[in-house]
Amino acid sequence: MTSDDSTRSLAQLGAAVDAAIPRALRREWERHIALEPVLVARQGIYSAHGRPFAYQISYRAPGHHPELARSWGRADHERATDHVLRATFGRADLEHVAQGRLLFVRCPRAHLLGDLPLPARPDRLVIEVSTATEIDAAALAGIRRLREQGFRIALPAFIDLPAQRRLLPHADFVKVDVRDLDVEGHPVVRVARSFGAMLVAEYVESPDVLRHARDLGFTLFQGNLIERAGVLDRAGARLVS
Repeated sequence: MTSDDSTRSLAQLGAAVDAAIPRALRREWERHIALEPVLVARQGIYSAHGRPFAYQISYRAPGHHPELARSWGRADHERATDHVLRATFGRADLEHVAQGRLLFVRCPRAHLLGDLPLPARPDRLVIEVSTATEIDAAALAGIRRLREQGFRIALPAFIDLPAQRRLLPHADFVKVDVRDLDVEGHPVVRVARSFGAMLVAEYVESPDVLRHARDLGFTLFQGNLIERAGVLDRAGARLVS
């Protein structure tokens, strides 16, 4: 049997299984799916003038706590990113989430390389490179390809590591945890902005940290002092075919 024959046989088998499911059971399953929450978290990234510039969109699920992600493996992160992308871009009424602004989504290596799909929305999606991503020739080629397609790239948790320096020429945004910049703040910030990226102060949790970030020259700010992440349920938005 050729691979084409095998594919046709599997398709025929799948169709036969679908046809065998009673209509009432199918309707019950569809109602169940419609009631299941489709959650994402949204936190604003604000300008120095206090206006929302963009939103960070993150994974949420019933019973999930963000700290659980510390123990995730590669496949877990990929599934979480796929969930966020489908819930946000795979459903109608994207502007209910975006409100005319950019959406930052943390994307692991498979999405950078094209092994897993990204929505064709460079007008809204900012690809935030996962901190666990190995920065090799393949990853850099994937990032260059995405930028050629019009996507913006964000580099999170910048602490001036050699791998992060390799990404700086390709980054439109560089995010820095400003809680730990008391001593090395100015040198790290100088490197972060050396290729012209916009700087985002992450983890702005107190007025003192906000003032320090302003003094260091940050122009975008993200953290619980400014806005805590809220949870959106996208189950009611129609799936985009």
